[in-house]
Amino acid sequence: MDRAVVVAVVVALTVTSGCLGLSPGGSPTPGTPAPPTDADLANSYAVTVTGVVDGDTVKIRYRNGTEDTVRLLGVDTPETSGENDPAEFGGVPETAAGRACLQAAGHDATRAMTQRLLGETVTIGIDAESDRRGYYGRLLGYVYQDGENVNGWLLAAGHARVYDSQFTERGAFDTAERRARGNSTGVWTCAADDPTTPVVTTGTPVADGGTADGGPFWVVTVHADAAGDDRENLNDEFVVFGNRGETALDLSGWTVTDDADHTYTLPPGTALEPGTQLTLRTGDGTDSATTLYWWRGAPVWNNGGDTVTVTDRRGRLRGQRTYD
Repeated sequence: MDRAVVVAVVVALTVTSGCLGLSPGGSPTPGTPAPPTDADLANSYAVTVTGVVDGDTVKIRYRNGTEDTVRLLGVDTPETSGENDPAEFGGVPETAAGRACLQAAGHDATRAMTQRLLGETVTIGIDAESDRRGYYGRLLGYVYQDGENVNGWLLAAGHARVYDSQFTERGAFDTAERRARGNSTGVWTCAADDPTTPVVTTGTPVADGGTADGGPFWVVTVHADAAGDDRENLNDEFVVFGNRGETALDLSGWTVTDDADHTYTLPPGTALEPGTQLTLRTGDGTDSATTLYWWRGAPVWNNGGDTVTVTDRRGRLRGQRTYD
């Protein structure tokens, strides 16, 4: 992407903790560290993500301890609590099913951002062609993680639409949205005459962890009782998925939930080849073609019994296994 305005190199900027300055609300606060200036942010600035409000808004903490809220520039994810307007997402029908599909897509975006950014150190930058702050006083900016523009990633993964405004990356963002729409990725699965409401309402569970329609995906096994203290051995708590079909399965955006509604969303690009298995471990590690990590800080699967439910991007039941 063109980063002529926002430089992707992190600069080591330190704000003196004893200086006088303006708080994010604009009031002088003697003796309180000042937030970074526009000049600081234009060169990108390292921050810690302390909270995920929704798919396009995060809370951050600067190096000097001051806090702020960032509204990701140029993107818009569906609302999770308020009413969504299908007209804003071209092709989504203005029906109850269309609105329900958008709301579920908004929850998917929030989960994806939480899994990716919460607690992580990222860099942020502002855009010379955009306002610095929005209507609610939130900083408008780009978020970068490991060199990737997260704003653009939201579009490419189908979690967001381009917000109609002026900013440097507009052309690249429009292209990313068109590709996601063309592939019916993420929220764009809602753009159908009768979109499936993303709630598990179909598919009868069967004993082997699949569904009554005999689909190729199945929940092979659940290893809920890790050796020793479950809390100290999270990677020995895992669930295994399999593909008993003859073609590869694209699991991008599929979700795994338990009875307590803990939810993991499989990352974009996740594929399950014929005759292979994929393990989802509760702890942390580096994802591979055969193993994914939930990065949770506590156990998920109850030793005394639970239900693993897997749904695809459109909310259709793909696999379920209950154990005692």
